[in-house]
Amino acid sequence: MKQRLFAFAFLVSFYLQAQEPAIIPKPSRLEMLDGNFSITPATQIVTAGAGVEKAAMFLNDYLQKFYGFRLNVSKTAAAKNSIALTLAKKAGDVDGAYHLLVTRTGVQITGDNATGTFYGVQSLLQLLPVEKKRELIIPALEIDDQPRFAYRGMHLDVGRHFYPVDFVKKFIDYIALHKMNTFHWHLTEDQGWRIEIKKYPKLTQVGAYRNGTIIGHHPGTGNDQTKYGGYYTQEQVKEIVKYASDRFITVIPEIEMPGHASAAIAAYPELSAFPDEATKHPAKVTWFGDSTGKQVQQGWGIYPDVFAPTEYTFKFLENVLDEVIQLFPSTYIHIGGDECPKENWKRSAFCQQLIKEKGLKDEHDLQSYFIQRIEKYLNGKGRQIIGWDEILEGGLAPNATVMSWRGEKGGIEAARQKHNVIMTPNSYVYFDYGQNKKEDSLVIGGYLTVQKVYGYEPVPAALPAENTKYILGAQANVWSEYMKTPSKVEYMIFPRMTALSEVLWSRKESRNWPDFEKRMEQQTKRYALWNTSYNSKYLDPLNK
Repeated sequence: MKQRLFAFAFLVSFYLQAQEPAIIPKPSRLEMLDGNFSITPATQIVTAGAGVEKAAMFLNDYLQKFYGFRLNVSKTAAAKNSIALTLAKKAGDVDGAYHLLVTRTGVQITGDNATGTFYGVQSLLQLLPVEKKRELIIPALEIDDQPRFAYRGMHLDVGRHFYPVDFVKKFIDYIALHKMNTFHWHLTEDQGWRIEIKKYPKLTQVGAYRNGTIIGHHPGTGNDQTKYGGYYTQEQVKEIVKYASDRFITVIPEIEMPGHASAAIAAYPELSAFPDEATKHPAKVTWFGDSTGKQVQQGWGIYPDVFAPTEYTFKFLENVLDEVIQLFPSTYIHIGGDECPKENWKRSAFCQQLIKEKGLKDEHDLQSYFIQRIEKYLNGKGRQIIGWDEILEGGLAPNATVMSWRGEKGGIEAARQKHNVIMTPNSYVYFDYGQNKKEDSLVIGGYLTVQKVYGYEPVPAALPAENTKYILGAQANVWSEYMKTPSKVEYMIFPRMTALSEVLWSRKESRNWPDFEKRMEQQTKRYALWNTSYNSKYLDPLNK
């Protein structure tokens, strides 16, 4: 009997050692070693190096939330039963390299800097069992790892649907757990203005709320006739920015201009080329409430009432941006620039006269003038602009970074012009698209499987080799027209976000779909541990 028990224990130990852990994104190098290490409440975290306290805090918060205990933190080295977080310079082109070593006596995570140590902790968390226990057995191994792209982002639109602070923080945690480093926060839209600007209180008093919302797919089958909205106070914004910073995530705010401006215009009609005209909406959209004057839009889509390029508008935007840059320390400020209809500019005597005065060719040149003026202002404040690829039309602003969303063409053109580019093509990274051929809830349309996301290559094959350095990375965009709840957002991003994380972090040659598919078996158990909604049908035969 004893021999059988010994043999069984040996087989269990051998199995734990032989199974390579399901780490996503896949590390650059992983070697399995003999033995295991147990993390228990008696294990100590040792911090040695400036900034690694953030990694220790994240690790402890994770252990408390999902396993019910915390570890003591000390700066004094422990001989054994410890998790040591340290720093040591490592070779690498991109910030965030780390070395992770697990032996029978403890764990050592050494980062190129504090960011790298933090990423090492993310890999450690993926070694933990997915069952809630107070003894967490992890396999002995050694990892050397570093990211491929410098920009690894996720976008969240809070304009169409508003999400509470707690969920925004949860979304940021998802970014951190996937070794991503940028949160693109889309704060203003036709359907709602979501950030407090103290100089212009009507932006939130009026612009943050719509009188109703269409039912069903745009243009809808009716209206819910319910006032809807919300906004983030400046104190809440500061709280979220700090929360992200503690996870080595940069928050890039987006203030849309010159289009997608209906909510701002509802608050301050003078921003429109025709301030006395009532807000227009598609004839098939069922409207609820007041239809006179300027209104926040109740349906989705693109609307003709855009910012007029007047001195009043520019002063307004400069004042808004002054408050925004005080809240967000990011180098980049996203100014939108997409889907700006030109009809109102074409019929505006002021706009036509401005085109003549400035020697512009047409309304596309006028948009370029608008963007370049804003860029010059922000450059003067030490900031850089990002815009969607429409900012290429009429001539690109001198220092602008382009987000290429209408396929790859805009990104290729911008990189050829030696401008930095972030790839966000709708055909690969628009997570509002359907994941299944038959969705069980309403989505905007399109069809984007997790396998297609995993197969995406951010550096376009058509781009000359000398221009590839301008591709900073990529991000997925989460447009929220049909995502009313946080759980719907989670369902739409997972597991596609997990696939994208490997695209952006791991070496191109190491990506392998069957291997990723196998590792996803464990990842879905982590989703369950996190109590996170996800698309469980992503491997349905109909989707292959």
